[in-house]
Amino acid sequence: MTFSLPEGLPSGRGGPAGSPVMWYADKMPYAPLLDVWTLAQRQQDTTGLRPILCYAHDDHSRSLDLAEIAAVDLEAAMEQAWHDDRRRRLAWRAEPSAPSAIPEDLAEFIEPWEDDPGPPFDRWPGLAPATPSSGVDPDEAAHAAIFAHLMHEGEPGISLGLVKAARSADIPAVIGWRAEAPLPLLCALLRSWEDRFGARVLAAIGSTLYVSVASPPRDERQATHIALEHLLTTADNIVDDPPTPFPRYAASLVDAPLWRFWWD
Repeated sequence: MTFSLPEGLPSGRGGPAGSPVMWYADKMPYAPLLDVWTLAQRQQDTTGLRPILCYAHDDHSRSLDLAEIAAVDLEAAMEQAWHDDRRRRLAWRAEPSAPSAIPEDLAEFIEPWEDDPGPPFDRWPGLAPATPSSGVDPDEAAHAAIFAHLMHEGEPGISLGLVKAARSADIPAVIGWRAEAPLPLLCALLRSWEDRFGARVLAAIGSTLYVSVASPPRDERQATHIALEHLLTTADNIVDDPPTPFPRYAASLVDAPLWRFWWD
C-alpha cells in the first residue's frame, strides 16, 4: 500500500514491513506533535489517512478484515453480553466470595472496596439513544481533546500515526491493535458511537484506547445507559480495575469529552 502523505511531516516509516497500513512519525515533543496532528487531520479526507497517537515504533499484528465488523449484529451481541454479565452478577450475589485478608501492617493504607450495585437494569434496555447534538463538529472535538490530553495528562514516548482507514472507528481493526479487546465487537460499537455521539478514535497507546466524544451524555440518566455499553466492552478499567462502583463511573461520563478504555 502506498501513502499520499501530507506535506510538512517529520521523518517516519510505514508499517508493518511488507504490507504497511500505517505511517509512524519518529518520536516527537508535544508542541510539534500538536502541529502535525492538526496538519494531518485537516487533510484526512484528501489523503485518506486518519491521525492517531501511538507509541513510536509500536508493532501491531495483522489487520482485521473489515467484513468481520460488518457481520456483527450489534444489538444482538450487546444484549447477549448484558445477559452474560447479569448472570455472573446474580451468581456472585447469591454466593459472594470471602473478602481477602489485608495484612495488619497495610490495613491503614488500603481502603475496603465499595459495594458495586452494578447497572440498574433488570431487562435489556437496548442501545443508548443518540444524545442531542452539542453543535461541535466531531473532528473539532477530537482536536480539542488531543490538545487537552497532551497538555494536561501527557504520555511519555508517544508519536503520531497516520492510518489508511475510511472512518475513525475502523482504526483499531486496520492496525491490528493487539489489546485483549473483542475487536470486531469493539469496532462495531465504535462505528455506532460515531453515529450516536460523534465519537472519534484518538489514540491506541499500548493497550489503552482513547475516544473523543463531540456529544457526550448531558445527565446521569443518559450517562447510565451509555456506561452500560462501556461495561459490556469488557475493558479492565471499567470491569475491575480500579474497582469503581458502576453509578460513580456512569456519573463521570456526564459532559465528558474523552472516554478511555484499557485491556490487559
